[in-house]
Amino acid sequence: MQELTQFIHTLKEDPLTGAISTPIYQTSTFVQDAPGVNKGFDYSRSNNPTRRQLENLLAELEGGVAGFAYSSGLAAIDGILKLLQTGDEILAVEDIYGGSFRMFEKVYRKFGITVKYVDMCDAENVLYHISDKTRLVWLETPTNPTLKIADIRKIATISHQYDALLVVDNTFCSPYLQKPIQLGADIVVHSATKYLAGHSDVIAGAVVVNHEELAKEIKFHQNASGAILGPFDSWLTIRGIQTLPLRIRQQSDNALKIARFLVNHELVDKVYYPGLEQHQNHHIAKEQQNGFGAMVSFSFKEDTIEHAKQFVSSTRYFKLAESLGGLKSLICHPATMTHKSTPKEIKHKAGIQDSLVRLSLGIEDATDLIQDLEQTFELIKAQRLTDTTRETAATLS
Repeated sequence: MQELTQFIHTLKEDPLTGAISTPIYQTSTFVQDAPGVNKGFDYSRSNNPTRRQLENLLAELEGGVAGFAYSSGLAAIDGILKLLQTGDEILAVEDIYGGSFRMFEKVYRKFGITVKYVDMCDAENVLYHISDKTRLVWLETPTNPTLKIADIRKIATISHQYDALLVVDNTFCSPYLQKPIQLGADIVVHSATKYLAGHSDVIAGAVVVNHEELAKEIKFHQNASGAILGPFDSWLTIRGIQTLPLRIRQQSDNALKIARFLVNHELVDKVYYPGLEQHQNHHIAKEQQNGFGAMVSFSFKEDTIEHAKQFVSSTRYFKLAESLGGLKSLICHPATMTHKSTPKEIKHKAGIQDSLVRLSLGIEDATDLIQDLEQTFELIKAQRLTDTTRETAATLS
């Protein structure tokens, strides 16, 4: 079965009614035939038919044995971290998502969970820093927001040599562009809010695992903690997944055009996009991904926070907002938005400059998006000229 067909036909019609759209079982509880005798459902926190459809769909698309749907991406991450105990260590990618960093440092470190942050662009760095205490190797590829690429297969091999589980945050790629479990990962996590749901109308998280014992542990913690995805939000996510291939093809095509435009702009210093041949690990992305994704970041030649803030506040079609992966193009300033909770020295070490701007490409026409960026660059140039004139006048006076 081809990929596009799989996304459409993995989800079967409702066996009870033949409904082609998954029914929304908006119920908290289920009538039992006798005490402990039911039709597979007793309480919606533990299991719900709509959520189960989504979880089965996630597992099949990622190539895992079981999937789990959570109330948010961070709830999904929290569900994985509950596998740990005092004394365990996480080896995490250096430029990690700010929410993950906050959870590691502000929630779990006080319970005796230690975290080391490593540049995983070179798998040898993982081999150098991993230890017998390492329980989880936490990888984002591409990373957020500098879009670094790591070799999943090599890092999986190293992780397993030390009996550590490899967790891959696959939010930026989705299972359409990348399947980490096929490359050796043990756990895949998503902010399903982003590309999976894809319409900026739901908050959701997802976890997929590669073996049954791990599935049992995750299921226990999901039920015990209760951060599950509700029936209606599960339905919204199912609806979004069915159009994922079409959306992400257009979004990725736009991203490549935008990246090539930015590379040649006089005000731009660095462009971060795995689809560019000059990207550090372009060859790895080309090998392990089915496309290069729809996220692009860039920095200004003058690394000032003022220019970045003015830029992200002046675009027309790119909407200034948190999140990514929706139909409309979004723009943000990571240093003061998505990664605000990350200490400045750590941000700078990871390459998150003050002038870094992150773009999430939507499905608009690329020509309109490029014109939008061009007119915004012209505003920046005009502002620079005004600032220079004022400084000259002040000097002469």
